[in-house]
Amino acid sequence: MSGPTVLIVDDERTLARSIRTFLIDSGYEAEVAGDAEKALELLESVRPDVIFADVRLPGMGGIELLQHIREFDPSIPVIIMTAYGSIEGAVEAVKLGAFDYLKKPVDLEELKLLADRARESSLLKQELSYYRGREARKLPFAGMIGESPAVRAIMEQARQIAALEDTPPVLITGETGTGKGLIAHTIHASGPRSTKPFIEVNCTALPASLMEAELFGHERGAFTDAKQSKIGLFEAAEHGFIFLDEIGDTELPLQGKLLRAIEERMVRRVGSIRDRRIDVRILAATNRDLEREAQAGTFRRDLYFRLAVILLRLPPLRDRGHDVLLLAEEFMRRYSAKYGKMVQRMSPAARDAMLAYSWPGNVRELSHVIERAVLWSRGGVLEAEQLSLSSLDASLDAAAMRVSVDAGAPITPSDALPPRGTDLAQWEKSMIEQALREANGNQTQAAQRLGVSRDTLRYRLKKFGIQ
Repeated sequence: MSGPTVLIVDDERTLARSIRTFLIDSGYEAEVAGDAEKALELLESVRPDVIFADVRLPGMGGIELLQHIREFDPSIPVIIMTAYGSIEGAVEAVKLGAFDYLKKPVDLEELKLLADRARESSLLKQELSYYRGREARKLPFAGMIGESPAVRAIMEQARQIAALEDTPPVLITGETGTGKGLIAHTIHASGPRSTKPFIEVNCTALPASLMEAELFGHERGAFTDAKQSKIGLFEAAEHGFIFLDEIGDTELPLQGKLLRAIEERMVRRVGSIRDRRIDVRILAATNRDLEREAQAGTFRRDLYFRLAVILLRLPPLRDRGHDVLLLAEEFMRRYSAKYGKMVQRMSPAARDAMLAYSWPGNVRELSHVIERAVLWSRGGVLEAEQLSLSSLDASLDAAAMRVSVDAGAPITPSDALPPRGTDLAQWEKSMIEQALREANGNQTQAAQRLGVSRDTLRYRLKKFGIQ
């Protein structure tokens, strides 16, 4: 058979033949069964991509047929057809796992649209299954490395969460680059739903105008470019996990809809009037202080408390002691293999430099530093100068040559050092505060004025308690 196959299960022969003819003309292959027993016989030989089944059949009914189909292959989407008087039966079928339902008398165009959508959903799930398998194979190389007490505690908590069948919402917090996404993947891959979908949503990457349609789906004609219906990411994550990364960046109107989806386990597609029940576990992550933002009114308090049923706080790399060296050695082995290098160890000076550095960009920054150092290496030993950490850590010191202590003119070379007896930390803090004032509170512009990265500035802001 050349096209996707549809099995039509209905004892109304005239209607079934009409549907079959219409679908064949639309590029499908189609088979007809007059009752549930015949349909079950055809399952093995036909292996349909989509099944349309009447809720009322002679002998075994449509609901019981649905249960048998799901036992045979739960990935086959089943669409229940129902007359107006038996809508409740169709709704019950959807709760039991039917893809959707279609009211009689049947609109053939609507039927084809449902077949297309069901097929698209099936293909999407197959693709997700492939990527999940690929990520599972990579997991031994992506596990969270560390022996510090803080990391041991986090991993123990993650294992306990992963063991839960009905996982409550989990909020993972921590600075950028601390491994929030890695913990989310670990919870999914280590639990009973590891073979189910894991859908990751970067809340900063999606434009606000499209985010609702991406998360909840949309119906055909819901907006200008909606030429066909599309399932949302919540529906695509059915029976698995959805990971809302950087949840703090979502706008307040959407936060209310997220709250409803999480609390009621229901979503409504853009342009639809019907709610759809979902079975999805929620993981969320943020580098913001959502508790403080909830108190300030910039993030919904009710959504924060709903997300933070379980709260995991990931420690920054600078608080993890010798984990820095364990991670560096793992990255060194990984990038040596990737680039065909023979780097086998780090010099004592390189190890001391990494322990002394503050790592404002956390594990992500460490990974990039080691990758660059491996590329520059010429032998089997990674040297301190190849890490270029001294220039990174001195960036704020260099900025002292360009920014004055008070709001006056830039410092001249003769004034490069603060007056004798000045507290160095206070001097650095005052430079940062001045840069923020001149940038009207814009951290990116302040970092540019100081000649440092935004992550470095954020680390200093936290260090000095600057709001």
